[in-house]
Amino acid sequence: MIAQVTGTLVVRELDRVEIMTAGGVAYECLIPLSVYEALPREGAQITLQTHLVVREDAWLLYGFLQPYERAVFQKLLGAKGVGPALALGILSALTPDRVVRSLRDKDITTLMRVPRVGRKKAEQIILDLADKIDTIGTAPSTGGTPSPVADDAIRALLALGYNQAEADRAVRSVMERTPGGNVSVVVRAALAALTGK
Repeated sequence: MIAQVTGTLVVRELDRVEIMTAGGVAYECLIPLSVYEALPREGAQITLQTHLVVREDAWLLYGFLQPYERAVFQKLLGAKGVGPALALGILSALTPDRVVRSLRDKDITTLMRVPRVGRKKAEQIILDLADKIDTIGTAPSTGGTPSPVADDAIRALLALGYNQAEADRAVRSVMERTPGGNVSVVVRAALAALTGK
């Protein structure tokens, strides 16, 4: 099992990276969008937590920045009908913490926002994983637990056309700086962060 890869980031693309190790071997890792957005520039040193999937025709390595993110990916693979590509798609559309909350809360609507996840698939994922999700532990601290204000602000950004991952990150960032804000204040600040204004 390849648990992690450390080396120089030599290729940085939306869905994959290549990391050149000190031993002269380059590993290709398939990644979710959340990892791509947090990557350093090519040439920088990086460590990815990895999960190896062995198929008859290929060995595929999936890369994550945090062990928690990898644990959520691995847990998703335990749901009926969820393969590595769909699990990666779920983590590209939703943050790992949002995936866990959706499963705990049996939130079908949030899961259905993921491409290729309809109502039946969302219900199946929840059925298979809702009672098992607590075994992966908790997300790294990001400044507090989700609040009703944060959830309302995220829903407002989704209504404006932003995807779940963008909305989660923007609102979380604002809540860390101004935890006492009301929904309209948080939404305005998040929009400013998203549009760069």
